[in-house]
Amino acid sequence: LSIFLQKVLALLAYVHFLLYLCSGITKVCCLMPKIFEYFGFIFFFYSNEHEPIHVHVMHNGCQSIFELIMMDGTLVDVRIREKAGEEPLSSKDKKTAEAFIRKYSKNIIQKWVKFFVMKQAVKSTNIKTKI
Repeated sequence: LSIFLQKVLALLAYVHFLLYLCSGITKVCCLMPKIFEYFGFIFFFYSNEHEPIHVHVMHNGCQSIFELIMMDGTLVDVRIREKAGEEPLSSKDKKTAEAFIRKYSKNIIQKWVKFFVMKQAVKSTNIKTKI
């Protein structure tokens, strides 16, 4: 796709995300089910996701993607990649998001399975305790 088209699609996705945040409702039909909020960080899936299990993280208008690498049911690594057309999280924000993901990896995986495998709605959880 052209860069212009990528930016338009990214903008539309962001607008949809903002509308979703305002609705406060997490439904299976949502394009971006929000799974966690943590001190301004928003953790979410896109509804048409693929493996490996991964979560998108937004903070201060920036976004990065965190892949959860599992072996025998145990988290062995978290790989960070950037989303095309999006400003990536700062190094500090990536460290914060990764620490959160490592702490809540089982919850993230449970929400992934519930949403993508069982086709059920997932609820967003607002974490108000620093990790």
